[in-house]
Amino acid sequence: MTIPTSKPVPEPVPGTVPGTVSDEERLRQLGYTQVLARRMSAFSNFAVSFTIISVLSGCLTLYAFGMNTGGPAVMMWGWVGVGLMTLIVGLSMAEICSSYPTSAGLYYWAHKLAPPDSAAAWAWFAGYFNVIGQIAVTAGIDFGAASFLNAYLDLQTGFTVTPGHTVILFAAILVLHGLLNTFGVRIVALLNDISVWWHVLGVALIVAVLALVPDHHQSTAFVFTHFVNNTGWHSGIYVVLIGLLMAQYTFTGYDASAHMTEETHDAATAGPRGIVRSIWISWIAGFVLLLGFTYAIQSYGKTLSSPTGVPPAQILIDAAGATGGKLLLLVVIVAQLFCGMASVTANSRMIYAFSRDSALPFSRVWHRINPRSKTPTNAVWLAALGALALGLPYLINYTAYAAVTSIAVIGLYIAYVIPTFLRLRKGDAFETGPWHLGRWSRPIGVLAVIWVVLITVLFMLPQLSPVTRSNFNYAPVAVLVVLGFATAWWTASARHWFLKPADDRTAA
Repeated sequence: MTIPTSKPVPEPVPGTVPGTVSDEERLRQLGYTQVLARRMSAFSNFAVSFTIISVLSGCLTLYAFGMNTGGPAVMMWGWVGVGLMTLIVGLSMAEICSSYPTSAGLYYWAHKLAPPDSAAAWAWFAGYFNVIGQIAVTAGIDFGAASFLNAYLDLQTGFTVTPGHTVILFAAILVLHGLLNTFGVRIVALLNDISVWWHVLGVALIVAVLALVPDHHQSTAFVFTHFVNNTGWHSGIYVVLIGLLMAQYTFTGYDASAHMTEETHDAATAGPRGIVRSIWISWIAGFVLLLGFTYAIQSYGKTLSSPTGVPPAQILIDAAGATGGKLLLLVVIVAQLFCGMASVTANSRMIYAFSRDSALPFSRVWHRINPRSKTPTNAVWLAALGALALGLPYLINYTAYAAVTSIAVIGLYIAYVIPTFLRLRKGDAFETGPWHLGRWSRPIGVLAVIWVVLITVLFMLPQLSPVTRSNFNYAPVAVLVVLGFATAWWTASARHWFLKPADDRTAA
């Protein structure tokens, strides 16, 4: 955060509503100068988060995980419960976003809401969890797209499904998304808007085909009560709990609306509305999509053992035939590519904001703005390279995708809940924005904190038994490495200067 050394950053007059001043003035009150181009409408802001949630990505890329870890019963009822709890988390975040509409997002909120003597530390760690979560989400989305693309190419051209081929496609997709975010900024904004309708119409088309074309459908009892445990664990409750990962991973990335507020008109209302709308619309769309695929399963065993390695692809082919199935698979792949593109965009804005406050190694490189596009293109490529690094263990670990998605959930949700926890501690002293929860703020915030504590523990646990090198859930290792690095740098240096006025800094 750029803090003037000659005089304090002006704060809004107590009791005033942040939304009553211009976007640029509110940003100045928060300590930043308008640098990014403010081109986005409220719909475009919502579109980014909706595209990153992407039910055609999250639901389907972890569908095989769901089929093995609880089966239809856990997938369907887990989606309902997780969607509700995600909405609660999102409501808490949206209220804070309205008060502090800046691309710095979660770590800035933590800094403003924490006690002054520990504010910088809260912000530092919230920022690092947000960074690792964002990079893991990008990795999960584009790796999932690579898996589906590999399945399509296998069916169409014989480009067989192997870890090496999937990783090559993964790298190519990341390069594509890096190039689009570097040279096609206006195209990216347009594609994000198109993506909303592609997802909505795509879900409607796929579900209609799955409902009308096949001669055979599973029973309603099967869809809502059939339980499957192929994990090796004997505890059904344990399997149900870790099976929630499919739904919870899908509901990630909606903090993008906060990270895009410096590029959005009427940010104090558009940002929070973008967060909430993206969640509840995805909740409905995802439930319909899961119903369509699960009713259309022709043979559970055949679907799980599909030579494509992608059970949803097998469901589409069994339901609509080879040609129809491949065309519907293309609808899914395009949606996933939209999703990954938006994720790189949001991820780069977080990296830009955090490095603007000197919190990342080589920060001067990552917060440079491209003079032509007015976007942080160096941060775009850091996001892409970081995602590639997280996906490479798939070459030796066949549960790597589930581990990457666990890292995304753990990193992001810890970052999501830190400001909510601090807002609860602040109580009535919290200065609300034009979008707020009123008397519901505290009970919703408490539920959000409890939920995030639960899922943070759950998704660090082993997913298969017995645990071996090839199926080890390395999510705790990745999170601990990042946390260890952040702690060491904070202790050795950053505590002396991070988010402090220049006059108050001591030598590191």
